[in-house]
This record gives sequence, C-alpha cells and structure tokens, in this order.
Amino acid sequence: MLYKVKQPLKFILMRALTTYLTFAILFIGIATAQGYRDIFQDQYAKGERLLYRVHYGFIDAGEVLLEIKFEDEQIDGRDVFHMVGLGYSTGMFDWFYKVEDRYETYIDATAVVPLKFIRRVNEGGYKIERDIEFKQLENTAIDDKGEHEVPDNVQDLLSAFYYARCLDFDNATVGDIFPINTFLDHEVFNMSVKYLGKEVIENDAGTFNCIKIRPMLQEGRVFKEEEDMTIWVSDDKNHIPIRLQTNVVIGSIRMDLMEFSGLVNSLARIKR
Repeated sequence: MLYKVKQPLKFILMRALTTYLTFAILFIGIATAQGYRDIFQDQYAKGERLLYRVHYGFIDAGEVLLEIKFEDEQIDGRDVFHMVGLGYSTGMFDWFYKVEDRYETYIDATAVVPLKFIRRVNEGGYKIERDIEFKQLENTAIDDKGEHEVPDNVQDLLSAFYYARCLDFDNATVGDIFPINTFLDHEVFNMSVKYLGKEVIENDAGTFNCIKIRPMLQEGRVFKEEEDMTIWVSDDKNHIPIRLQTNVVIGSIRMDLMEFSGLVNSLARIKR
C-alpha cells in the first residue's frame, strides 16, 4: 500500500523526468498508410503505481510518484491511457526550496504516442503552466507558442517512459545506441541511450536483476555521452526503473524504487 507522497527539487525532478523517463527507445511499431501505428503491449495497465525516494548524498530530498489512472478516456475518438508523474521536495529541502511538480500525458492506447501533455511546475515560486496538443498524423505539436513541426511518433517526457517499457533488450549488445525524439519547451530534442549490459541492484524494495543504460544527447550529428547519469531498469517485461544515479557539482543524486503496485508482470526481484 503506497503512503501519501511528500515532495523533489527542481534539478532532481527535471533530471529524473528528462532522462530516466526518456531512456532507451526503439522504433518497435509499424507506421501504416492509414495513420496510427499498431503496437501490442502488455507491459503496463491502469492502476499501476511506482513510488521513488530521491537521495542527495545521505539526505532524503524528495519523492516521485508515477501512476496510470483508472479512467476510460478518449481523445479524438481514440482510447488513451492517462499517466501522471508527481515530484515533491521533502524534509530540509522543502524548507528552503519547496517544489511541487506535476506532469500528465494522455497516450494513445494502440500507437503508444502522446495526444496531450500537461506540465504544471512550481519550484521555489517559479511556475510553468504549459499544455501541448499533439497532432501525430499531421506531425504537429501545438503549445502556447503556436504550431511546431515534429517527427513521426514524437514523444513527450512522460510518454517516452511508457513507450520505452515496450522494448525488447534480449538482442542488445553492450555499446548499442537507441535514438528517440522528444518534444519539450517548443523544440524537439534528439536523444539516445547506450546499452551497458546487466547488473544486480539492491535497495529498500529488494534485490533486482537489472539492465544498465546511459542517456546521451545528440549535438549536431554526434551523440554526446553523459557520463554522470546511469539508469538501471528491471530485467523483465515491466522494464521499470529500479535506480537512477547522477553526479552533480557537489556529491551525487540517487533515485531508488521504494514501493510498487499494480504491475502486469512478475518483477525481476531476487529477494526482498
């Protein structure tokens, strides 16, 4: 049973939700002349909830909650999943820099692409309220700055995470790089991740078999490796993040899975 979530820092949530939420995308759907691609997925379902604790060194700095709402929703006649990501600062961080961020995406249930994205950010008094409407068949994203041309099957920050869950790493070899296009703040970001192999990770939720990856950002035509960021995802059909770790100027930030419920498949947990 998940308890009430308290609150992460701006840089914690943004780094977490702009990297681990956008990791490891492959083009696994089939785009058809009729329009939306058709992807079979049984990696997640309505009611799933994932709770993470964010650490700055030995200090508990915040929490992140990801959940799929129990809703029967449609957009433009298409069935959608409604996903919500919440981030909050806690403890001493909440005293001097209160953060309360909310991200929502409505993902086409068949094509696994976003049709609507909502961002509500309140970070130390700095606020962002931004909605994005995706016209996937028209390769267009519409926000408060107008219309923007986007690539086929473009993702937002949160939808990219759930699309990545559909991946099959069984045939990946160390060093393989997988690209993704993500739209944020009026522009498209060319991202990728490097597959680094497999490791066993232990945290408060248990001991897990994991796939290890590293996010990268494309500059021009060259992918720049972000050596300070590493992500471990469960080595099973769920592909949920078990740990994210990144170095900062002073110390490091780590985000660990704390609690989970509503998973469709068995989790690669060795022991509690």
